[in-house]
Amino acid sequence: EVQLVESGGGLVQPGGSLRLSCAASGFTFGSYDMSWVRQAPGKGPEWVSAINSGGGITYYAGSVKGRFTISRDNAKNTLYLQMNSLKPEDTAVYRCATGGLTGWSKGSWGQGTQVTVSS
Repeated sequence: EVQLVESGGGLVQPGGSLRLSCAASGFTFGSYDMSWVRQAPGKGPEWVSAINSGGGITYYAGSVKGRFTISRDNAKNTLYLQMNSLKPEDTAVYRCATGGLTGWSKGSWGQGTQVTVSS
């Protein structure tokens, strides 16, 4: 059974930073492209970033490019999202998903971690 457990969310002031983690189990993590997806209150899911199985190729939504960095540690079965220069519009539940740029919507998703950017 695929399990994805996110952590690292919280309340942060505008301009601050957070690092999200996603612990994966139940599948061969190192063989899968992975994504981060977020959902703000009252809105549909928004793809944020993706990384290929080996970790050498990354993609970002325009709204986060230059501020967020996706990475992974296949030895630890863990996906990360470093978020810098956070803005109030980044407030959302952040979830990791199996699947990359074109496959995330059909993959397995974790329960998510809440990120709130507010002064």
